[in-house]
Amino acid sequence: MFDCGEGTQRQMMRYGTSFSLRDIFFTHMHADHMLGVIGLFRTLALQGREESMTLWGPPGAESLLRRAIQIGSEKESFPMEYREITPETPVKRKDYSIVPFLVDHGIGRVALGYSIVEETRLGRFNPDLAREMGIPEGPMWGLLHRGQSVTLADGKIIDPASLVGPTRPGRRLVFTGDARPCEASIEAARNADLLIHEATFGDEELQRAAETGHSTAREAATVAAKANVKQLALTHLSARYSMSTADLLREAKEVFENTLVARDGMEIEVPFPDAE
Repeated sequence: MFDCGEGTQRQMMRYGTSFSLRDIFFTHMHADHMLGVIGLFRTLALQGREESMTLWGPPGAESLLRRAIQIGSEKESFPMEYREITPETPVKRKDYSIVPFLVDHGIGRVALGYSIVEETRLGRFNPDLAREMGIPEGPMWGLLHRGQSVTLADGKIIDPASLVGPTRPGRRLVFTGDARPCEASIEAARNADLLIHEATFGDEELQRAAETGHSTAREAATVAAKANVKQLALTHLSARYSMSTADLLREAKEVFENTLVARDGMEIEVPFPDAE
């Protein structure tokens, strides 16, 4: 989970999101992005949680998070780890990595964005051809798919290249958090399948966006266009647009057509890209 604002727990309950999460990644340490851990952790303690939780954030995050959690409880009710991370240091997971990158949220503010980067996938395996070649279904298929040659009972050696296509890229999702448009965001989002970029303001508040370290919808779309992403989702909209987001969407689409406005509970399907 990324960030934990005051309404996070309520939204998790509303949309049926599991409380069994094991990691929270914080983009920066402003109150509206971190104070939700107080209520969330009290709930987890009442549920009898015993599994550890890891809290990740930029330099300086640990002391602030410890103090926030102590507001809700005198002691930690289950094991917690605090990890301060630096840009471009990937957090490895099975089949993917979470890669932090530095963003511009205004002078004197340390803020991160995060890329979720899947590993390169194996090429497609041809089961029909494997049967025609007399290769028994089972462990041999798995070895061939993973690029290893196998020897049949008659001594014939099968080269995996004859049965497995070229490797295929994984998907990449980029989340900027609160950020001004910057080269770091553009590079991190380069050719991403989905860019989730804040769009706090419309064109009429361009100066205010710059003063507060935020982006307009048009600026977010400009990042998407320069980075050649496949899809852009606008988020972190100011409450002034709660009645209608039509103007923000229009301004963004004038720069980058494949744009949508994210909303609570929305699910976006990100298809796997195939090899060229």
